[in-house]
Amino acid sequence: MSGNLDSPVQTQMALSVFKSPVGRNHHGNDTMEGVKLKTTGRRRIFIQTESGCVLGMDLDRNDNAHMVKRRLQIALNVPTEESSLTFGDLILKNDLSAIRNYSPLLLTRNLIHRSSSSPCLSPSGRDIQQRDRSGPIEILGHSSNFTKTKELVKEIAIALNNGIDPIPVHGGLGGAYYFRNINGESVAIVKPTDEEPFAPNNPKGFVGKALGQPGLKRSVRVGETGYREVAAYLLDHNHFANVPPTALVKITHSIFNVNDVSGTREKNKKKHFSKIASFQQFISHDYDASDHGTSNFPVSSVHRIGILDIRIFNTDRHAGNLLVRIGGGQFGQVELIPIDHGLCLPENLEDPYFEWIHWPQSSIPFSEDELDYIESLDPFRDSEILKSELPMIREACLRVLILSTVFLKEAARFGLCLAEIGEMMSREFRRGEEEPSELEALCMAARRAVVAEREKHREQQPFVLSSPKREVQVQEDGIVFEIDDISPISPFQFGYGRNPLSKLEEEEEEEEEEVVLCASGDVHCVSRLLKKNLSLGEHRSASEQAPGSACFVKLGDMKEEEWGIFLEKFQELLGPAFGQRKSGVVGQRLRQRLGTSCQF
Repeated sequence: MSGNLDSPVQTQMALSVFKSPVGRNHHGNDTMEGVKLKTTGRRRIFIQTESGCVLGMDLDRNDNAHMVKRRLQIALNVPTEESSLTFGDLILKNDLSAIRNYSPLLLTRNLIHRSSSSPCLSPSGRDIQQRDRSGPIEILGHSSNFTKTKELVKEIAIALNNGIDPIPVHGGLGGAYYFRNINGESVAIVKPTDEEPFAPNNPKGFVGKALGQPGLKRSVRVGETGYREVAAYLLDHNHFANVPPTALVKITHSIFNVNDVSGTREKNKKKHFSKIASFQQFISHDYDASDHGTSNFPVSSVHRIGILDIRIFNTDRHAGNLLVRIGGGQFGQVELIPIDHGLCLPENLEDPYFEWIHWPQSSIPFSEDELDYIESLDPFRDSEILKSELPMIREACLRVLILSTVFLKEAARFGLCLAEIGEMMSREFRRGEEEPSELEALCMAARRAVVAEREKHREQQPFVLSSPKREVQVQEDGIVFEIDDISPISPFQFGYGRNPLSKLEEEEEEEEEEVVLCASGDVHCVSRLLKKNLSLGEHRSASEQAPGSACFVKLGDMKEEEWGIFLEKFQELLGPAFGQRKSGVVGQRLRQRLGTSCQF
């Protein structure tokens, strides 16, 4: 049906030819428009293809997924039976009631054995030339936290109308652009999701994957780092860690990069393309933390950033994403500004990377104000905030947030300092092997305890054979008989269907771990892992993909009931584990770490 499915983006089309969008100026989520959409039952959504093209569409109350795909079929020449609409973890079959206003959806090709190099969907309907009638920037969300972003959007819109174009950022692995105000000053940095490392439209040659596939980190998918940038800002309550205002936007400009199917740039740079992107306020600064020593960094700034990094399980906190501003803090102190949170909230527990873990400031106990802030944190409320503002975020990421925050709160109550908490979350590298962190050992023990409890409960129940599954078999001689299926349930079917203590890396060979729960409640972990063929002295280029890290613990595959029981068991194990560390049984030796920064 489509002869040009694999052609590069030809023009940025809007679906206003099907549904005229509600009138808007520079951003589409002001109060008046929000009221209008609510009263009419209409929702504004943005559909992004695997190649990065974005199309805006307005939904009526009675619209369903099939109707949306029919419109996309006309616009993109994509047969409806060859594509799927996804919204985070949810594959949209027909009902669209879960879709919130200003939500991004992903249109994917239905190919069972698609390789990472397969061309992606891109628009080719040359008959549709009408462009989106919305302004150059639309904010995807209604949070009051986006007030500063709305002000910046207005500034940038005025500048664009006066011919002041953005300029590309030459550093880093992904596409990024400085957007400026009427005075030519950079006021925001924009990172399109389809220009991330390995994404289809990456301008620096790091291509080869479709949106939604594993990226620099296996548990952070290509095209989803922008969500995490916004999540870090939304979770930085009361601007505690100084994260700059950040929002998710749909933004249109000719400066954005679009590759053809071979991964090279299109020559015509005059076309305007719409992108889904993270939009962060640009903070003027003097240098970053890698340029000077850390001795003059305030203890409170290091603590506050560390608290945020633990909560969001940041896998890439390096010195290059800590900006330093002289005289910007209280009493003229040095001010630290944390940026680049695209690799936080992984879907599985990984080895986090905390630059501050060996800084002297992190070994100083928390202040009363910091302890009060930690005590006030509510991980379940935070999860609901992210669900509301970023409904496409995956459930596994929210569970990592809850687990990390619970761990932080209990550790702070027990008197652990920032460095001790970070060490318990970090893996060791010994004798050429990657060992699970103390946090991961606790998680594996919690899963084992849940399985043991379920087995004990099952043994206490009277054996009742009721309604067995019957399988009808017909032999060649015509004799028909039934077989009752009463095969026992394996104790390892809990959660992800394998021994919960096993390593979960799909590409690795089978390996063994053993977590021992002693009578005293102490937790010990012994493991045998496949050697990584890495050495402590090995250096990696920032342009290389991060090494495939072992996955010892998954959280997203548990059912809701199992997840609740797991959290209870996990919290029961924390006290003995913290007691061991405070008594000096663990943590006193020099830890050899393999932590890898992506310099993203």
